[in-house]
Amino acid sequence: VQLQASGGGLVQAGGSLRLSCVASGRTFSNNAVGWFRQDPGRDREFVASISWNGGNTYYADSVKGRFTVSRDRAKYIVYLQMNDLKPDDTAVYYCASALRPIASMSSGEYRYWGQGTLVTVSS
Repeated sequence: VQLQASGGGLVQAGGSLRLSCVASGRTFSNNAVGWFRQDPGRDREFVASISWNGGNTYYADSVKGRFTVSRDRAKYIVYLQMNDLKPDDTAVYYCASALRPIASMSSGEYRYWGQGTLVTVSS
């Protein structure tokens, strides 16, 4: 499975962005997908995850109520809608695919990783 994350960019605080994670490989549709982010000098942190059928989603406390993860299984795409962005959201965002259908907040549960897309939020 190869993943391609896109949609990052520069946005002012309070603005919105939608990230996309496009996958090759049919198994993508049967497995959970997670979004993680990493700022230079900081550890990679969990952002959101979604189960194979979209029935379960999980969010980091820092993004609850602002970010929404969704997926289009037929198109092998997972989205991360980010609203009310804050400067602390600045990071490289990565999508990752698990080898199981149940979503997790642990990066160790994810096997395949995309290359990341940079989100910069100015104050």
